[in-house]
Amino acid sequence: MASPDLHSSWLSAADESVSGCFNINTEGMNSADVLHVLESPSSSTSYNSSIPKPPPFPDRTSKVNCKRISECSSVPKEILNTWDRLFKEGYGADVYIITDDKAYIPAHFNVLSIASPVLQTLLQQSKVKNGIRYIKILGVPFEAVYAFIRFLYSSCFEEDDMKKFVLHLLVLSHSYSVPSLKRICIHILEQGWLTKENVVDVLQLARNCDAQRLSFICVRMIVKDFKSISSTEGWKVMKRANPALEQELVEAVVEADSRKQERLKKMEEKKVYLQLYEAMEALLHICKDGCRTIGPRDKVLKGTQITCNFPACKGLENLVRHFSNCKTRVPGGCVHCKRMWQLLELHSRMCNEPDSCKVPLCRHFKEKLQQQTKKDEARWKLLVGKVMAAKGRFSAQH
Repeated sequence: MASPDLHSSWLSAADESVSGCFNINTEGMNSADVLHVLESPSSSTSYNSSIPKPPPFPDRTSKVNCKRISECSSVPKEILNTWDRLFKEGYGADVYIITDDKAYIPAHFNVLSIASPVLQTLLQQSKVKNGIRYIKILGVPFEAVYAFIRFLYSSCFEEDDMKKFVLHLLVLSHSYSVPSLKRICIHILEQGWLTKENVVDVLQLARNCDAQRLSFICVRMIVKDFKSISSTEGWKVMKRANPALEQELVEAVVEADSRKQERLKKMEEKKVYLQLYEAMEALLHICKDGCRTIGPRDKVLKGTQITCNFPACKGLENLVRHFSNCKTRVPGGCVHCKRMWQLLELHSRMCNEPDSCKVPLCRHFKEKLQQQTKKDEARWKLLVGKVMAAKGRFSAQH
């Protein structure tokens, strides 16, 4: 805050003005007990960050209820069972799906073609031998392929198999364009499946499968627990195989820390401006109505037993008491007096009735504004604007 530049003659007049303004009761008070109103202010009002909160992190205790998925379906259970039996019994199968271990799964051309446009293209391009078409789905366990093909028929699945092969099924659902299965896999992964050991692997898979929300959740988890996750085996493998991703995640951690520091800084600034606003209110209260041990000479003091509703009043009482008795009282000569000069000038710049104002030196500071430089004037205007904004937020909350 800018410090007023005062002439000695003006200081002399100010001394008389301040000294004659207050009726100060010193009984039971320690003159050395000066509260640093601006150095260590206290406020009864706290601020909540105005930054919107991110989506809630998945609850690790949540469990996927597969029955609920089937219960939400409008298809009768008997129909689902019929399609499930058709797959399991392989009646009239005209397609064989070959897996890694040379096992095969019987299926039907029409069902697979309707369920997956990618499978439709592969089947149309496949060769027919003795009325049977053969396609290969490699790179995943037989059980995962079996669960995938079963889902194409009836949307049925075993919960244990789904959890066990959820990553394989996510890849299959994305590769063969089966969005309903993909949504189920993502839901399972988001709801408690992620750990610090697998989150890096899931992140890479989520990006390859265009699962944006899952990718976001993984990044947020890594940023939140970067120290632990960066020491896992998954991180070390990713670091060697994909250094660009490592760099991106490190930058995300740095950026998140910077945003956190910026939020804390803004919150502290808001608190300071609110405390200045409370100090202005307390100053008006003391000079106009009087408080417990200090007030205008035409007012009866209320005494120390009275509770004051102005949070900054007690500290300001001590500061005014010191200001009235200090022998130095020049800008730069006493830190407490300097603080009082600043509060008085801030009040003057916010006051709209200087001629009738009860606060000492209000009109004098108004007259002194013409002597200040444009730079000082700009700084004071900025400060007044911030304090007025704090006033608006305080009024809105009460």
